[in-house]
Amino acid sequence: MKQQPRHIFLTGPPRIGKTTIVLKVVGELRNMGLKVGGMISQEIRDGGVRVGFKIMDLKTGLEGILAHIDQKSGPLVGKYRVCLEDLENVGVEAILNACKESDLIIIDEVGPMELHSEAFKKAVLEALNSGKTVLGTIHYRVSSPFIDAIRNREDVEIIEVTYRNRDNLSKTIAKKILERTPKH
Repeated sequence: MKQQPRHIFLTGPPRIGKTTIVLKVVGELRNMGLKVGGMISQEIRDGGVRVGFKIMDLKTGLEGILAHIDQKSGPLVGKYRVCLEDLENVGVEAILNACKESDLIIIDEVGPMELHSEAFKKAVLEALNSGKTVLGTIHYRVSSPFIDAIRNREDVEIIEVTYRNRDNLSKTIAKKILERTPKH
């Protein structure tokens, strides 16, 4: 019998609810006693307009800027400049700490902004090879050798979030993760 893939990555168009689903899964699994760590990305809005993205360490609550329209330096992705310093000091640190201390590692998201950081890519690979389960989000349309390598791993299941399935996905994913996570 073929073994279930250990890791789950959600994909889907922007604003479909990937991060919301991840946060619901985090809440459910924490309530069941699982230690969850890693990073989450969320929009920064100003007057209803998206002006950037922040990242947050799920364990400590520490926040940083992933990218912003007013960021003065850093790689340009669309109209945003990536803040590599915060990505590495908050996001990468959160992933690496989760590899050591958590039962479940959250990586939201693996996308064009994050791929400008070699430290981020290294942390993602460390998480995937840690023996622990990773729940992440992966950019919908971007193709890069790194993203393609994640998508093609035998231990990764890709689930597309749609308007039809998104309301029930958090319970389904939480159940899958519980089945795949060694009892602690």
